[in-house]
Amino acid sequence: QGTIFPAPNFNPIMDAQMLGGALQGFDCDKDMLIDILTQRCSAQRQMIAEAYQSMYGRDLIGDLKEKLSSHFKDVMVGLMYPPPSFDAHELWHAMKGAGTDENCLIDILASRTNGEIFQMREAYCLQYSSNLQEDIYSETSGHFRDTLLNLLQGSREEGYADPAMAAQDAMVTRTSSPTGCKEPLFRWSELILVLLPGCVFQVLWEACQQRTGEHKTMLQLILCNKSYQQLWLVFQEFQNISGQDIVDAINDCYDGYLKELLVAIVLCIRDKPAYFAYRLYSAIHDFGFHNKTVIRILIARSEIDLLTIRKRYKERYGKSLFHDIKVSLLPMIYFGLRFILFETEIKALI
Repeated sequence: QGTIFPAPNFNPIMDAQMLGGALQGFDCDKDMLIDILTQRCSAQRQMIAEAYQSMYGRDLIGDLKEKLSSHFKDVMVGLMYPPPSFDAHELWHAMKGAGTDENCLIDILASRTNGEIFQMREAYCLQYSSNLQEDIYSETSGHFRDTLLNLLQGSREEGYADPAMAAQDAMVTRTSSPTGCKEPLFRWSELILVLLPGCVFQVLWEACQQRTGEHKTMLQLILCNKSYQQLWLVFQEFQNISGQDIVDAINDCYDGYLKELLVAIVLCIRDKPAYFAYRLYSAIHDFGFHNKTVIRILIARSEIDLLTIRKRYKERYGKSLFHDIKVSLLPMIYFGLRFILFETEIKALI
């Protein structure tokens, strides 16, 4: 459940007029911007932008960029993008210029559904006249890149696999298991996409122990293509047979951004709001407050599951997300995010 809903008695023309007035002069009315943009849903903000364009002959996002600065600008401008365009915007800036923000790539690609990934790719192409897959390929490397590109296909199974077909293919796979297989492991691993949980466990165990290039390929094929429901069963089977949690196994066997990406996928499969609660806590409490990470997550999840993220945060860390952001952010940035978080509801959680 999110925290932002469609505003009742919505009037895009009146909102556009008020925004036009707020953006006039040297010192714009930031309170007015916050009151309007943080209390309208994304679809309503798009209608406001259209009314603003018709009324003033200017692009609202362009005016916000011109009049505002620093992270407050990031909040207000970010709110004006439709969700797929916002993801595209964040990915573009994560790869633009010197250096790449790998954590941004992980947060977005590990957590989005097939439909969201498809819309994000389309938005990226329209906004930047560039191919997202090609840009990720050029900005990343190794198995980390391969896993990102696999996620970017948006080909994860949805729902349960056909049990009869899975059982049939599992029997074939058992006869070709790595222990006595003369065929290359990579060819065998291509069959995993239709395996039952117990059989996938064998592949998963090998991938977490061997760490060869072929085993890494098998692991990413499992985590990027099997359905959430199927992987839930796989993780349980892994725990039952190995006595080790899959996250611990990945942490023991892999390192760098590949490890972070694989763990993020597992955590999102298990409990996506809990993953984002963890990411927010890390962004707030790690050395140096990571403003962009906090802003990105709050905006992206505001109409999806931010209310649940807040609850997970309180349960796991003992303080409300509202409290931690308030004591860490500059006043005006906090004031804008406060409405996204719904301050009055958060106070009840403190």
